[in-house]
Amino acid sequence: MKLTGKRLILRDPQLRDLEAFAYWFQPGRAWQKTDGPYYPSATAEEVAAVIAQWEQAITAQDWPELRQRLVIADAQADTVMGTISRYWISQETNWAAIGIGIYNPEDWGKGYGYEALGLWCQYLFDQEPKFVRLDLRTWSGNIGMMKLAEKLGFKKEAVFRMARIVEGEYYDGLGYGVLRSEWEAYYPKGFFTAL
Repeated sequence: MKLTGKRLILRDPQLRDLEAFAYWFQPGRAWQKTDGPYYPSATAEEVAAVIAQWEQAITAQDWPELRQRLVIADAQADTVMGTISRYWISQETNWAAIGIGIYNPEDWGKGYGYEALGLWCQYLFDQEPKFVRLDLRTWSGNIGMMKLAEKLGFKKEAVFRMARIVEGEYYDGLGYGVLRSEWEAYYPKGFFTAL
């Protein structure tokens, strides 16, 4: 599976990606300071276990038809830049949320997140007719994610005041959402043509 943008691609993980994941998933990387820093950091042993699970899935090519996670890769070098994901808030009501991680701080603020998340949203709306909305969850300390959500057309729908603790300080938990009808109005010919 491969989705091609202008400067990046979204694709299934490959065995050659595992070394990069092993590096970027180690505790203390800069991207982890904004990506759910209120959760405990993974230990080196936990990272190794996740990499082993990914290796098994890659070897078996064990992917769901509607993907749950894809690699964000540079379109020229096809090297790992991050990952994009989806998860259920309520599978019973087809309520899905999405997430993104761009690992190298040198790639931040250059539009890669916009392109990757836009391609991902378009893919999910195109492939799953039951999705009438997509959610994005973040926290008030993650300014980049808030700006990205709004740039893509997501609306802030929920503020959970003082719900997250990061480095001893309280922050709000935030919920953003975009309806299929809103997405289609923002991108009437699809996100791919907006690039």
